[in-house]
Amino acid sequence: MSNSFLDVGASRTRADMLEETRIKLLDAARDHFGEYGYADTSMDDLTASVGLTRGALYHHFGGKSGLLAAVVDALDTELDARLTELIAGEPDPLTALDKRCRADLELSSRPDIQRILFQDAPSVLGRTVDATNSHCVASMTSLLTAAQTQDLITPDVSAHSLAVLINGALIDASCWIAAAPKGEQARRRADTLTAISTLIRALRV
Repeated sequence: MSNSFLDVGASRTRADMLEETRIKLLDAARDHFGEYGYADTSMDDLTASVGLTRGALYHHFGGKSGLLAAVVDALDTELDARLTELIAGEPDPLTALDKRCRADLELSSRPDIQRILFQDAPSVLGRTVDATNSHCVASMTSLLTAAQTQDLITPDVSAHSLAVLINGALIDASCWIAAAPKGEQARRRADTLTAISTLIRALRV
């Protein structure tokens, strides 16, 4: 007869090892995709960098594109968590949205975020903004819904559609800033931050 206690313990150990392997692959993929881009990332080099094999990658993610999809979801989740933390305790949802959007612009201008979320993900995965930024869009939708509940903006517009529009504008703006010559990036960033606040103030009724 098997020892159920030992069986459970062994099962948990295997589960822990599998999760550890998954995290190693995700971290390595984020570094490699962010530095080299999806097309120029070698799966052999990526897996070898963390002492693993391609077999582990295929077991957890099904292949290179599946790994990219997992990295995109992890980045979206991480960005949303950081932005949500920044506005915690702000009672006015539109003020919170303004702060969130300004911080979002700064974070999204990072080269690794630009390359993974805004260049490789759409071209490789064919994803819409709902898929690549679903957590961020959902959080902005919640803020806009709260603003409608408090009669701060008109109820005649879809909060989700408005969130998608704002999110898309932030993505385009961050790409525009990142593409500028270094001497011009600061001016573009400052102008865009002013524009963001102006747009959100204009939502108030």
